[in-house]
Amino acid sequence: MVCPRDWPEPVVRVQSLSESGKPVIPDRYIKPPPDRPVFNSSSPDDINIPVIDLAGLNSDDLTLRESTFKEILAACREWGFFQVINHGLNAELVDGVRDIWREFFHEPMEVKQQYANSPKTYEGYGSRLGLEKGAILDWSDYYFLHYLPPPLKDHNRWPAQPSSLREIVEEYSKEIVRLGKVLLEVFSINLGLKHDYLQKAFGGDDIGACLRVNFYPKCPQPDLTLGLSPHSDPGGITFLLPDENVSGLQVRRGDQWVTVKPAPHAIIANIGDQIQVLSNAIYKSVEHRVIVNPDKERVSLAYFYNPKSDLLIHPASELVTQETPALYPSMTFDEYRLFIRTRGPQGKSQVESLKSPR
Repeated sequence: MVCPRDWPEPVVRVQSLSESGKPVIPDRYIKPPPDRPVFNSSSPDDINIPVIDLAGLNSDDLTLRESTFKEILAACREWGFFQVINHGLNAELVDGVRDIWREFFHEPMEVKQQYANSPKTYEGYGSRLGLEKGAILDWSDYYFLHYLPPPLKDHNRWPAQPSSLREIVEEYSKEIVRLGKVLLEVFSINLGLKHDYLQKAFGGDDIGACLRVNFYPKCPQPDLTLGLSPHSDPGGITFLLPDENVSGLQVRRGDQWVTVKPAPHAIIANIGDQIQVLSNAIYKSVEHRVIVNPDKERVSLAYFYNPKSDLLIHPASELVTQETPALYPSMTFDEYRLFIRTRGPQGKSQVESLKSPR
């Protein structure tokens, strides 16, 4: 499957639409009535994704260490999403990387346009996902860049302004990759696999890591559109640094959308489709979406910790039995990524369409 080199229609920057001051959004952003958010029936205040203190993983207290493993297992099985605190990233870095990207999105348009992206790699400054002509679009702009593997990292494709952005993103990226290795080991042990099973399945140290910074401008009609349509993440683990001051991420739990309430300086981790495949659906990726705000813009950073692109991914043989046969065919992450890239966000239909009948 080959990805086209350009978008099917001229790209419109959502930030420009927002800053125009028009009280009505273009039809291209209006979702069908069943897909629109309902703001007067938000999830109860006492419902939130789990918050897990990772300090317990390194504790000398065996009981505390075991309870932390159990908390992560329960979160993977029951939610597919959880927040981590005491994750090893200092507060100054967490705040700094989010602030520097906010500065970028407020650079003049001619500065940002130098980095305009294409659907071939998505790398750079973008405003749409998927290639369907005439598709209903999301109310967001973004910046996508590669960190790993090293041949894909090109600092010239990272914004040169603000001047400290490249340095801060480099430091943040190293810390996220470290955190990814920690959680993959926990996931492996909780599945009853060797501690390094999932890391090896991902390619050892030769993994993929890429960042999408999401910018959700103010929207005059937030009840008609979404910042990001419902989808599950195609890769391994996603690490989301949310906007602590403006809620927006919603996670599907049964027939309800739960609005995530970020803990201070927490990082949100969620299971991607590749972990669902490797675990033979013991862990499941979960549908999520983003709502927008009429009064406030929102910035978040989604870091994707992915398998090496050309390795075959399939259910771990240790988890396949006569009672629990393999649910998914072997497929490289590159093949899967191209499969979904032409379609854009499609709920959970992407990974579910691959499932073998039982």
